Parts: sequence; structure tokens; C-alpha cells
Amino acid sequence: MIAYGIVRFLIWLVAKILWRISFEGLENVPRTGPFVLAPVHRSFVDFGLVSGVTRRRMGYMGKESLWKIKPLGAFITMLGAYPVNRGAPDREALRRTLAILERGEPLVLFPEGTRRAGPVIEHLHEGAAFVASRAGVPVVPVGIGGSERALPKGKRLPRLVKIHVIVGEPILPPPIAEGARHPSRRAVKELTLQLQAVLQDLFDRAQRRAGVEVPVNQTSGPDVSSV
Repeated sequence: MIAYGIVRFLIWLVAKILWRISFEGLENVPRTGPFVLAPVHRSFVDFGLVSGVTRRRMGYMGKESLWKIKPLGAFITMLGAYPVNRGAPDREALRRTLAILERGEPLVLFPEGTRRAGPVIEHLHEGAAFVASRAGVPVVPVGIGGSERALPKGKRLPRLVKIHVIVGEPILPPPIAEGARHPSRRAVKELTLQLQAVLQDLFDRAQRRAGVEVPVNQTSGPDVSSV
């Protein structure tokens, strides 16, 4: 916890100096109990930026290739990260994920699965919705504006731009049907669609606050009127 707190402070300090980072909606982050934090993902720095929404230590799921560099693997493990095999179902990663939530701790899952580019939130993985539904915990959506300009995919040197983070209201998953062990596929899909629409709205708003032009005809995500 001490190491996590120190690193979190250093990340916040760097983000404040380089990107004048600001936060909105922090009151939506639960102060106690487990939850799934679900941010948009446009830059490698998003991992560090989301640590600024709460002082609580959060678990992170990361691609297993990061652990091939032993010093890096040891460091991010100390900070709460654990590996996942993206190319195939990973039961061990799922077990660790659920164990974190069962201990009453928060967890970060990027619904887009990997870094994306552009203004549209689409093709979300259903992992965040499934885990939240399985554990019966809220999903807390997060829009991050400006991080793609700050350090886009494929670039090594950051640019001095504005970053704004907006935390949305928690989304409660529907309860698992009586007698069932897992949430239904329909429930997971509907929750994923709802999350996609909310993330698009948060992302658009965060982008504007960061000074990024959002297309006039920007879609606000799928129609979730039936969800």
C-alpha cells in the first residue's frame, strides 16, 4: 500500500505538470466495497491516469507480454497488476479477477480490451459486464479526454496537452436469475450496450473539456432504449 501510494502520487504529479490533468465526477467512485472501473482506452498512460480517481488500491489486468520483462513485471505486480492471456480463455485470470472483488477491492477493466484510436467507442468486449454481473458489483464508467494526443499509440515522447477525466454514475448489473450460477448472455450483452452508450457520452464530454474537437455528427453510441 505504501509503494502504491507513492507511485500514485508521482503519477498524479507528472500528469498535473505535463497535462494539467483535471477530474470531474469523483463523487461517483464508491468509497467502500468492490466495483469495476471501466475507462475508455486511447493511450498507454490511461493505466496511470485512472489511479487518480480514488486513493484506494485497485487491481489491474494486463497483457501477459508485460511480464516478459522481469523488472517491469515485478514492479506492476507490486502495484496490483496481474497477467491475462488475450489470445484464449484464461481461467486463472478470471479466478484472480473475481477474487479481488470478493475481497471487497476495486478492479480496473478496460472494456475496449486494448488501446483504440479515434472518437468512436465501439466493439466493446463483454468481460467488464460479465465480471460485474457475476460478482454482483457496480460498473463505474470513465471517460478520458486528451490522452490520445498526450501519448498516442506508437509514440514514445509525450506532448504537453490538456487531459480531463470524467467519472460517470455507477451502473448496477441485473441480478443473476435464481438457481443460475452465471449471468445470462442476454443480460451481459445488454449491460455492455448500456456501458458503450455511457462511455461514448463521457468520452465526448471529456474530449471537449480537454480542448479536443468532437465531430458534430458524432454518434452517441447504440440505441439502448430497450435496455
